[in-house]
Amino acid sequence: MRDNDEDDYLREQNVHHRKRNTSAFTFLSWVGFILAVAFEFIGLTTLEEPFYVVGYYAIAAAFLIVTSLVLQKTIRDNEEDKMSNGPFEA
Repeated sequence: MRDNDEDDYLREQNVHHRKRNTSAFTFLSWVGFILAVAFEFIGLTTLEEPFYVVGYYAIAAAFLIVTSLVLQKTIRDNEEDKMSNGPFEA
């Protein structure tokens, strides 16, 4: 669970404020997801390579799975923040 200390001021203004993700974290989640998809696509287009490429596929697939989980969590948290903060969103 990430630390929310930086949101103390906003919480004083709105008791329902609960911003869990910074813009930077959201950005990095999207970048990680896009990079994982791109790496997997590049790997699939170079399928005529020798056996060591299988390792590349395994790493790219694992990266895609992890970033997909992080991205869905980030989107869920951001949507919950929008719903709970309403018009007081900063």
